[in-house]
Formats: sequence, structure tokens, C-alpha cells
Amino acid sequence: MISHGVQFSIAQHAQWAPGLETDSLWDEWAAERTLISPTNNTPPGVQDMPAMLRRRARFLGRMALEVAYRCLGERQDIPTIFCSRHGEVDHSVELIQELNTEGGISPIGFSSAVHNATAGLFSIARKDRSNHIAIAAGASTVEHAVIEACSLLEDGAQAVLLVNYEQALPPVFERFQDCLEQAYAWAWLIVPAREDSVTLQWKKGASISADTPCDVSGVSPPGLDILHFHLAKSASLERSANGLQWTWSRNSDAV
Repeated sequence: MISHGVQFSIAQHAQWAPGLETDSLWDEWAAERTLISPTNNTPPGVQDMPAMLRRRARFLGRMALEVAYRCLGERQDIPTIFCSRHGEVDHSVELIQELNTEGGISPIGFSSAVHNATAGLFSIARKDRSNHIAIAAGASTVEHAVIEACSLLEDGAQAVLLVNYEQALPPVFERFQDCLEQAYAWAWLIVPAREDSVTLQWKKGASISADTPCDVSGVSPPGLDILHFHLAKSASLERSANGLQWTWSRNSDAV
């Protein structure tokens, strides 16, 4: 069976979740793999962003912006990829309810619900005209974002910022979920492969019937599985999603 793959390195990383705001707490999470259960709804500060723009971001967007700023630092002219399987779906539900009861929605409310809203805020705040992309690709959203990042590297980019961010689904969508969604965000600064590179390979895999019963209580979100692979320095990670078999592996040799 034919397989395909890309290879890259992670030059910098950052992650944030409610109750997991520091690197040491994330190290503990990587060792114990505990459920991320928010104890409060206080969003990250995103102090590097002007207040006027920061106020336009909701909780999910603020998590993404926080890790994006932490990971990118003062670097400029870096293409960015913001990837989220569901995006601001809770806000979209609110807008639909508002449309149903009031017959209309505010332009500001709509603009903050579109999938590239957070990427746009980040670009505007930094006055950065670099390429930015928003991706949603189901259960393999992160994998497709990595492929896109490696394509940009192949086209000549020196580095690419990849941000993955998710949150719990609103109750109306819970019966459709195939994993226990949790609130988190992480960012990688992806560069061409060097020492300690990562390889992502994929090939056609067995399809899973949509009618297959699934208890999602113990199923982790794909993005957290992949983050754990990185933080725990695991040798490999096997995933099946979107009809493909995905294999993440860590390489110790220079490329």
C-alpha cells in the first residue's frame, strides 16, 4: 500500500489550557495524562495584543492568541496556520438562536464567528502581512495543517507557525461528538527537518462506519493526543481518521 509523508522539526512550542498555564503543569499533564477540567472561565491575558482587539476575541480565540504570541515572540514575516476542528461553534449556535428570535444578527457578532477570525485578529494586531490560513479538516485537522505547513516550507518559508485550539462542544452537538472535547490551545513553530525531527506519514486505512457505537468518555481529542506525543517525547503515535492511517514518529538523526 502506497504511503506518503512529510518531515519537519519543532523549533518552539507553547500550550495553554484552564488550570494548565505553566510549562511545569504541562509536564505533569504529559506524565499523568489527566482530564482538562476547567475550574473557572477566566481566559488567558493575551497581554501582547492591544486591548481594543483583544476584547473582540472570545475564550477560544484568546487561548489561541495566547499561545501564538508566546510561540512566535518578536519574529515577523512568518506564515501562520490556525487550525480548529469546530472553531467558534458555541458562538455560531448563539448567533443562530439570535437570528431565530430577533430576525437578525450583528455584523460584529458574525465577524467573530467565522473560521479565520482569530487568524485575522493576530495578523491585524501584529501589522503582519504574511500568509495566514484557517483549516478545519475533521478528526485529522492537525495532520492536514502540518501538511500545509510543510508545503509552505517547501515553497521557501523559513518557518511556519501552527496553532491548534479547541473547546467543549455546546450541548446541542454533544450527541455527534466522537471524542471528549476539552478546552486547550497549543502552538508549534515548524521549521525544515534537522536533528530530532518528526515524521508524519499516512496511507489509506479502514473506514469506520458512522453507525458504530462509541463511548466517548475515554476518548481524547486528536489535538491532545498529538500534543502528548510531542511533550512526552513519545517514539510514535498511530491514529486512524478520515479514512487514513496516520503515523507520527520521532527521529533522532540529522536530516
